[in-house]
Amino acid sequence: MKIAVPKERREGEARVAASPDTVKKYIQLGLSVAVEAGAGLGAAILDQAYAEAGATIVADARTLLADADVVLKVQRPTDDEVGLYKEGATVIAQMAALTNRALMDKLAARKLTVFAMELVPRITRAQAMDVLSSQANLAGYKAVLDAVHEFGRAVPMMMTAAGTIAPARFLILGAGVAGLQAIATAKRLGGVVYAFDVRPAVKEQVESLGGKFVEVDPEATRDAETKGGYAKEMDEDYKRKQAAKIAETVRKTDIVICTALIPGKPAPVLITEEMVKEMREGSVIVDLAVEAGGNCPLSEFDRVVKKHGVTLVGHGNVPARLAVDASALFAKNLLNFVTPLVDKETKALAFKWDDEILKGACVARDGALVHPALAS
Repeated sequence: MKIAVPKERREGEARVAASPDTVKKYIQLGLSVAVEAGAGLGAAILDQAYAEAGATIVADARTLLADADVVLKVQRPTDDEVGLYKEGATVIAQMAALTNRALMDKLAARKLTVFAMELVPRITRAQAMDVLSSQANLAGYKAVLDAVHEFGRAVPMMMTAAGTIAPARFLILGAGVAGLQAIATAKRLGGVVYAFDVRPAVKEQVESLGGKFVEVDPEATRDAETKGGYAKEMDEDYKRKQAAKIAETVRKTDIVICTALIPGKPAPVLITEEMVKEMREGSVIVDLAVEAGGNCPLSEFDRVVKKHGVTLVGHGNVPARLAVDASALFAKNLLNFVTPLVDKETKALAFKWDDEILKGACVARDGALVHPALAS
């Protein structure tokens, strides 16, 4: 069985779906691996490293994909790539499936078996396959570094003979994986850190990292978390209270890191233009939710802009800005997903469709969309 690892073709994507280490593991499983020439350059992996791990280097995508049984990618394929896949092949990637229905239809029509890694259930058994967590962890770290880069002052308290410099004050909106890493990073840099999340269960995690949890209405948030651990959308009364509390905190904040997302829906607006106007001159907002519309409507995708004296950082695909580490983690997530699927006798994929992980992640098979959120 042949695994193919093509170059990523979406703009700004520097990651790659396999590392030399995971190539070795696939070969130990009895599989063959082919990598498109130059696929790993954005992540500082030379073709030679893949070749030394046992992979075949193929000059172009058409040749690579023509006989590939399994295609591993970081991001969903482009429309042009779909036509290169062999009918019946298995494609595994972050598909953004719930917001790209037309592309999912094309993949299904090609009779591909498609797994969307962002839909892998967040259960204990699947933790090692969780690309959202591995990539969000790096994004939270990088968001703080991006903020500090734009911030015109020091972060930690400094006591000098010439006077004392007060520490920078951070507000982290959303205490998921990215938010918790942002809290930890900001604390390591010496900042004073506040964090907000609708889920009261994360309060203990925030405080364990040295952050101060901003509470709105504990009673209203008792049922604010889905079974998968995601935040639910709250009612209008709660949103009004939330806006007032965030506005009060933002006035005293130097740096805001926005990480709040609701799966399959636009990002909730947490920082309004009025709040931005009340922020201190020279403050910074890093909006990690910008690809889903942003937690601040003034954020601009893939741009750093200044409005009302506040710098708004809207870098897209932040994990790709740490491509070396992000690729290594993503590649291991894919390996952990693929390994249980390989039949020890036939060395081919054997799908157990009653498995919770496969049911949750499978978007298309047998020529049809099968995920409950997409199947018509």
